[in-house]
Amino acid sequence: MQPTDCRALLTGASGGIGQTLAERLADEGAHLLLAGRRLEPLQALLKRYPQQIQLVQADIATRSGRDALVAAAQNFGGLNCLINAAGVNRFGLLDQQDEQQIAELIGLNVTATLQLTQRLLPLLRAQRRALVINLGSTFGAIGYPGFAAYCASKFALRGFSEALRRELADTNVRVLYFAPRATRTAMNAPSVVAMNDELGVAMDDPQVVAAELLQAIHHEQEERYLGWPERLFVRLNGLLPRVVDQALRKQLPIIQRFARHKH
Repeated sequence: MQPTDCRALLTGASGGIGQTLAERLADEGAHLLLAGRRLEPLQALLKRYPQQIQLVQADIATRSGRDALVAAAQNFGGLNCLINAAGVNRFGLLDQQDEQQIAELIGLNVTATLQLTQRLLPLLRAQRRALVINLGSTFGAIGYPGFAAYCASKFALRGFSEALRRELADTNVRVLYFAPRATRTAMNAPSVVAMNDELGVAMDDPQVVAAELLQAIHHEQEERYLGWPERLFVRLNGLLPRVVDQALRKQLPIIQRFARHKH
């Protein structure tokens, strides 16, 4: 799909990768319905592209927020792309997190994303060609210490993408799963950045990630993983998980130190 043909609802647009992606898509000529809990970061973009952009303040983790987005999408005029970019990440050992934190993370990253997608499918299927793009993570294919709940949510999102792709195989809707590696956004706490620096883990600029996502949209690529050696580890984890176990076991003391210091 060409960006100029794209009429997209983008969740999580007011921060992280979503905000950068909104700017890149607008620059490329897409028409966008941008959803976020905060609209202030998007006001400047609206002023630059008033004919291309509409804003909706909504929290997709709530029923009222999803209602607002569905109503806006119905009035948007030909929604043919849903980009599920809303999400939250928390770093810490599992026994340091409380039940509410875990429930909120799974609720936003998984449950709300599935619920919103389910409600918007009739609009997408009404188009000649449509895309559902789920923003996953390398941690949706590799379980990583310190991110147990986040990994669980992204593994779920990857499974959802695969199942929905097969469920819609005889329709005009294609499902894409896009998996960045670590990215320099506010979603990653300073402790995570410091840990990645010590471990030598590369972190991408959001502009790089947004450019890669545009390529995935253009080619309608079903799965796209970013980064090297992350792509290699994804393959290894699928074929030889013990090899990845051993590699991460060596990193575990450093991960535990940063997690406990944060706590």
